[in-house]
Amino acid sequence: MNKKKMIGGALAFSLLAFSPWTAAQAEPIKWTNVNAFEEQNGSLFNQENYDFVKFSQIGAKLKEIEKQSNRVKVEVRGTSANGYPLYVVTIADPSTRGKFGKIQALRKQMFKNPGKAQEWVANNEDFKVPIMINGSIHGTEFVGTDAILQLIERFATQNDDATKQILANTVLIFNVVQNPDGRVQATRFNGAGIDLNRDFITQSQPETRETVELIKEWNPMVFLDTHGYVKNYAPNKQGLIEPCTPPHNPNYEYDLYIKWALEQAKAMEAEILADKASYQGELYKSMEGVYIPYRDDTAGWDDYPPIFTPMYAMYHGAYGHTLEAPTNDWDGVRWQYNAIMGALKFAVEHKQEMIADQIEMFKRGITFSHPHHPQGFFPNAYLLPVDETDPTATLKAVEHLLRNDIEVKQAAQPFTVGGTTYPKGTYIVPMDQAKAGLANTMLWDGEDITDDTPAMYDISAWSLPELWGFAAIPVNEEVNVPTTNVGNVQVQGSLTGKGPYLIPNSSVSAVRLVNTLLQQGVAVKRDERGNFYVGAPANRISAAVKESGLHISTAAVPADAEPITSVRVALLKDGGMNKQQSHSGTKLALQRLGFQVAELTPVEVATNGLNGFDVFIYSGTENLISLKLSAANKEFGLQNEEQYNAFKANVTAFVQNGGKYIAVGAGASRATKTLGLTDDTINVGGSNSNGIVRVDYSGTGTTAGYGQNDIGFVYRPVWYTNTDNDIVEATFINDPGFFVAGHWKNRDAAQGAAVIVRERNADVTLIGLEAGFRDHTDYLFRLMANAIWGN
Repeated sequence: MNKKKMIGGALAFSLLAFSPWTAAQAEPIKWTNVNAFEEQNGSLFNQENYDFVKFSQIGAKLKEIEKQSNRVKVEVRGTSANGYPLYVVTIADPSTRGKFGKIQALRKQMFKNPGKAQEWVANNEDFKVPIMINGSIHGTEFVGTDAILQLIERFATQNDDATKQILANTVLIFNVVQNPDGRVQATRFNGAGIDLNRDFITQSQPETRETVELIKEWNPMVFLDTHGYVKNYAPNKQGLIEPCTPPHNPNYEYDLYIKWALEQAKAMEAEILADKASYQGELYKSMEGVYIPYRDDTAGWDDYPPIFTPMYAMYHGAYGHTLEAPTNDWDGVRWQYNAIMGALKFAVEHKQEMIADQIEMFKRGITFSHPHHPQGFFPNAYLLPVDETDPTATLKAVEHLLRNDIEVKQAAQPFTVGGTTYPKGTYIVPMDQAKAGLANTMLWDGEDITDDTPAMYDISAWSLPELWGFAAIPVNEEVNVPTTNVGNVQVQGSLTGKGPYLIPNSSVSAVRLVNTLLQQGVAVKRDERGNFYVGAPANRISAAVKESGLHISTAAVPADAEPITSVRVALLKDGGMNKQQSHSGTKLALQRLGFQVAELTPVEVATNGLNGFDVFIYSGTENLISLKLSAANKEFGLQNEEQYNAFKANVTAFVQNGGKYIAVGAGASRATKTLGLTDDTINVGGSNSNGIVRVDYSGTGTTAGYGQNDIGFVYRPVWYTNTDNDIVEATFINDPGFFVAGHWKNRDAAQGAAVIVRERNADVTLIGLEAGFRDHTDYLFRLMANAIWGN
């Protein structure tokens, strides 16, 4: 990938000075955020590249615009994973109906008295609606941010009729570059290797959390997310504008959304076509429309999971759209610009009716009235009991719910529901609240949608209780107990007794505490059930225990407990196969568990070996050790047969010399077979298959702390046969109901089959479950810790 030398660090530009579509003009400014020499000219993952606006130019240009216009407010709302600023620009014309046009007062009424808010809207036109436009969440999709910069300059400085009409009726919120790391490095991912447009249920990354805060703050009526590149999905229909194909998540009030989303998509299409003569490329000159999945297709581009930005925004009442430009060039920028303008004009024309239906969504939640859902789909409430010893998973969940604008209460005294008595302090999530759909999609078990659609675009199950490891009990009756509103969560552990102390193998926080103590030089032992024991005096460990949130007490050390030590972990680095850095979730999981992790490329393993490491983890596609790489992947993959042989020899020597080898997932399992480290038969389900499964764990070794009929998660499922030379540590339960939620066709052969195995004659473990998937499967993280420390 070429690197462009830049004098003085950046280029200043005026995107509207001559034409909305001219490239940047040079003028030196000071750029202190990153090293300008590291900025990439284009991405190897894109077929086309153009002179897109570099990130180093953007901050100065926004400040320049802000100085010129009293409509504009520029903010830095946090930093990215790599420390780059996250720019937010708000544009509102103070000369028309006030700066924010009564929307802030109306927003309060939406959640307190939605009926009154609807009545006010019906009788008044004198208000503005918030519309949020998100720029280039994928770093290689440059055109979105470039279109946003042109729109910012237009709405800051222009006074044509269309501009004035839009500003008289809207407040525009631009999340200018949602992924600065990716724009600088010309990669899809952020600096942590996470696809941010898969992170909106987990919210593991600072960029995601910043966007969630913006959505919460404004509750935008319309949310537009700029992407690329989609062309020829239908004859002469270039680009893509959502709404989506089925299946639609049942936690939406979908009737209210689709009523306006489809017509708004058509309005965007019309705006693009009306400007067809201005495009340069033949692809655009011949286009007859835009691919709108809901209108033009039956499956394959669904809005089911809440991991995508617009889908997440829909739970806050927004009419959410993904906008996929056809090409990565200035025509693609024009396409985005026109699409957004079409959306804005439509919103102005229909703002009263659209916001009334947005309020109706909140009203349905508050009044517990969901006319298009079967009775009982939404429970009356969820109860979240607190584990007295290790409350950390539950407290993380409560904090997450609060951060997502979901109301949580806490019982002020014991109470009984459904014949079960719950203690004081139990958390309660009432479902008669404005954002009931978001609360339910986070807390429900999910459903098996295998027979509902032939294909899914991404994951089909994500239950926080099951995959984060806390209890959320749905109740279908009134909960009668005095409560207090929960505004924040206090997490502080405690130490009881004189020792030795038991740290249960119960959560991410417990393992992190153990690693913290090991790194402080504290001796720790571990028993066959995975529990930990510390003999150090209380004053030596109390600070770390308080920080952990666990409540630790004295216990006898069992005879089978053996010392453990800090370990150095090497993780094979995936630079971005098939639009994924699949090792990145595993890396974040290991880091959250407290392990020291070094990422090594295949070439580094081939060249330098694994000396100095105790554990080697492969968590990625089998193509990582393939010589058949695309141009985009050759920069981090093995280059020739000699490197492949060296890689294989070094990994084999590492295992033969006592190193631990752990493979996570289907691709890594296949690679392990290719490397000759297992003779198992590796069986793999379809790449479209994923979901929550039931697993019988042995409860020792790799599966210590897990039990029978327990939870697992699969993504491109894998199972093992011909395992005579293995210790089988976990199997899918031998019942047709082993698949709980998600999408997995032709799964019968996996029923009762091995899913975690360990070689008898070598320290090689195959974990078929996705133990670190996208930093989301907290409950399964401990499988990796067990494999690292187990025998």
